[in-house]
Amino acid sequence: MFDDRLIRVDMTNLTATAEPYPEAWKLLGGRALSARILLEECDPQCDPLGPDNILVMAPGVMSGTAAPTSGRISIGGKSPLTGGIKEANAGGNPGQDLMKLGYRAVVVKGQPADANKRYALEVRKDSLEVVEADDTKGMWNYALIEHLATKYAETASFISIGPAGEMKLSGASVACTDADQARRPARHAARGGLGAVMGSKGLKFVMIDPEKTPVRRPDDAKPFFAHTKAYTKGFQDSPKANMFKFGTSSIVPVANMLNTFPYKNRTEGQSPDVATLEGARIVESFETRGGGMHNCMTGCVVQCSNIVHDADGNYKTSALEFETLTLLGANCGIASWEDVADLDRLCDEIGLDTIETGAAIAIFMDSGEMEFGDAEGAKRILHEIAEGTELGKAIGNGAVSIGKRQKHARVPVAKGQALPAWDPRPLKATGVTYCSSPMGGDHTAGLIVNPGMPPEQFAQASQESQLINAACDSSGFCQFLQPTMPEIAEFYSVLYGEAVTREQVADIGWQCLLDEWKFNEGAGFTAADDVLPACITDEGIGPDHSLKFDVAADIVAQAKAERFPEREELWTTKATG
Repeated sequence: MFDDRLIRVDMTNLTATAEPYPEAWKLLGGRALSARILLEECDPQCDPLGPDNILVMAPGVMSGTAAPTSGRISIGGKSPLTGGIKEANAGGNPGQDLMKLGYRAVVVKGQPADANKRYALEVRKDSLEVVEADDTKGMWNYALIEHLATKYAETASFISIGPAGEMKLSGASVACTDADQARRPARHAARGGLGAVMGSKGLKFVMIDPEKTPVRRPDDAKPFFAHTKAYTKGFQDSPKANMFKFGTSSIVPVANMLNTFPYKNRTEGQSPDVATLEGARIVESFETRGGGMHNCMTGCVVQCSNIVHDADGNYKTSALEFETLTLLGANCGIASWEDVADLDRLCDEIGLDTIETGAAIAIFMDSGEMEFGDAEGAKRILHEIAEGTELGKAIGNGAVSIGKRQKHARVPVAKGQALPAWDPRPLKATGVTYCSSPMGGDHTAGLIVNPGMPPEQFAQASQESQLINAACDSSGFCQFLQPTMPEIAEFYSVLYGEAVTREQVADIGWQCLLDEWKFNEGAGFTAADDVLPACITDEGIGPDHSLKFDVAADIVAQAKAERFPEREELWTTKATG
């Protein structure tokens, strides 16, 4: 049915070749495929920035098809931030374009002999080539894409790194170009420092040109397109369609109410500046400045991405999301969404995770070297990261790095990775995810927004959320589409023309977690790493500062010890991130 292949890139010999895709991996894509490749081919003990680490770029199973909101791509490797396995997920068009050409993954190994040289991978319909790209060395992401647009066809999309990735900083992200005509590098596989892994390979960018290749379709396309049409209409007619009508920035007031809008390095769970940081202020700007909501990838029906313009009506950034407003805004005591928009653009330009960077700047402020709320100082720090100053590198390497430099104790991380906005003190089942997940402090691994949940439900709720999110990240569907496992199974069935059960999809999600846990065990992780720091367990927030993460270690252990019996509720659980 599909003539699928793997791209293997050897950066030591500067070669790129294609090989047949294993039939046994037909239902593996995205995160599950990345985990399988890393477990089988990457030494867990390797130096994350050395030649033996492997960088995987794997679109989801449904990417490149006409299925709605299905073009996500997973970037995987051993994380220089956590020292364990990492997957970071992004939108944009590169995942779709790779799959249109029948490429299920790009697997990058080795390092060039000259660490000062830059290279690119060019992926075309009939050719693969590693080429020199020294003319792009040090370029910021937006300037890079503008430059590449003059060299390559309008049909091309790009995966790239900024200066942070080239400097191998542990907070570096991987940028993907979005679906707009301008092909802006605004979609980031941000978490875990995988931009540094790409930089360690000397790989500045990947160009994918599908030309006019049509979407992937089964031999018998009628059932597939009928199902796609019906599902899309069902989504658009459902309450889910309005959930992210104005993007994740609309979550700010609710998060603040729930004490999960961290303020001043998480010393409080609510910000007094919530009214000037919430997404309604961004929406109000559309009328006078332009901008608005759009889809980051072709075929998205959620359209949760906002396009933010400055006061003169010029494009500034996309998308300004809840996590960024929290970590670079409230968590740093910064009161204005417009300042956060400036910081977001700088992070995208330099190629930095806004969560990790915001956490690091807040720790620096908390240590007394900068006032909370100093937005201009934060912008100067981001420029220092791009310039490679000593302070810039310390912050660019993340929360743990700047905490050590400042000898500061309040460093809110899990497995070395900064905690996202969703705080584990009011959301304790989410805290169990941070502790037990192979990913560490990553809300997309398994978010549970249920502050009233009883402790006896924490472990199973976390495991089930981790399972469905792993399955979703493997499918290519966006978590904001909120697919259930039966829905993913239905799409697999009509794509491949054979019955795929919900149990098979659940098994894929569980096996993905098992593969990732096994990799981390090989890297040296033990139960002693499944904890949160004292600033989360001992320091409270909320009324009377009574909210603390006080979940027993045996509950955390249950989430990963063995698979819970499948409840009927599992099949209606939606992916959430």
